Amino acid sequence: MAAAIRCVAASMVLLAGCGGGGGGGSVSISAFGVNGTAAPAPPPAANPPPPAPPASPMVVKVTELASGLNSPWGLAFLPDGKLLVTQRGGQMRLRNGDGTPVNGGADQVSGVPVVEAVGQGGLLDVVVDPAFASNRRIYFSYSERDTGNASLNSTAVARAELDVAGRSLSNFVVIYRQLPRAQSNAHFGSRLVFDRNGYLFVTLGERMNTDQRGFAQDLTRGHGKVMRITTDGVPAPGNPDFGVAGAQPHIWSYGHRNVQGAALHPATGDLWVNEHGPQGGDEVNLSLPGRNYGWPVISYGQEYGTLTQVGDGTAKAGMEQPLTYWEKIDGSAWTPGTAKSSIAPSGMAFYTGDALPDWKDSLFVGALAGTALWRLTLNGNTVTGRERLLADRGERIRDVRQGPDGWIYLLTDSANGKLLRLQR
Repeated sequence: MAAAIRCVAASMVLLAGCGGGGGGGSVSISAFGVNGTAAPAPPPAANPPPPAPPASPMVVKVTELASGLNSPWGLAFLPDGKLLVTQRGGQMRLRNGDGTPVNGGADQVSGVPVVEAVGQGGLLDVVVDPAFASNRRIYFSYSERDTGNASLNSTAVARAELDVAGRSLSNFVVIYRQLPRAQSNAHFGSRLVFDRNGYLFVTLGERMNTDQRGFAQDLTRGHGKVMRITTDGVPAPGNPDFGVAGAQPHIWSYGHRNVQGAALHPATGDLWVNEHGPQGGDEVNLSLPGRNYGWPVISYGQEYGTLTQVGDGTAKAGMEQPLTYWEKIDGSAWTPGTAKSSIAPSGMAFYTGDALPDWKDSLFVGALAGTALWRLTLNGNTVTGRERLLADRGERIRDVRQGPDGWIYLLTDSANGKLLRLQR
């Protein structure tokens, strides 16, 4: 009973505050025949945090393209410039490139399955097939209730064909399900990213509850993992072989908490992810095959409502260090003996365009509890600076994308969610 009470209390703190709120060792990426850079495990991240980048003379304005979106979650651009926007409650909307609804306002896409819209669950990310022009396929993730036990749920990934003119989905098929399911309303993940070989990365949360989170270290379970699958949902060629009986062959990396941001590095093809810490300890990680990212054995976070360090410390042999991490909601240095706080990172994107030249090659991370957009400057895999943007707006940034026009597009998370564009 005490454990159950602790789980419920943790759920309430997480949902209010964050709002999105075995094995190990190194595996050579070249051994799996995938594009990427096999860098040595980075050293522990520095404290104090990286400084702010030098001030830029570039003036950027925020344009509100749309409002009235109900808890928007994922954003994807079609080849013709139109937008798909998912709403956590289970609706998918089709918008023109300027954010206005298609079809005079009747922009909802039909054929979306029923989703488990509880807590942090619902309709989540959406991506467009690289060959969309010929196959019309899109992929989306969502929380799904177990048909045999309504108290259990998990993240699912589906494929369907989109009729743009008719605003409808057909040939719907679920290609992947996170197993086993759990009794939880939080930490579903879930971002979807295509790699350079046309395979799909799927990020999955460890389901939050204290009796579940340890399974992020269990290779026989889908908790707290990054998966890599084909567009038919089978394990992608070149996935790591862990040599562990019963290990799920879809697994790419493990020991994650709740990854809600992911993007492919434009130069290396490596997958970068951000993930929620508990109270402090939000991270950006370079997700390499077979690597263990430590949760909940190591963490820079504290247990909710306490000063207690999570796990056994901040570092352990065979477990990866983050590229950068946050211990305070505003990015400032943490004072030992005090409470930490979380930015609650969500959408993430590398900026490669020319429209915002001073920001080229930066990494952008949205913050939910932190109500800001973070710009990270990079030197290879080293984060050299962090800048907190848009904090004065007080809005939860759920998704971040670079548009085909070179501007940056954001979704804000609320019952009156907005589509924003950052431009010169």
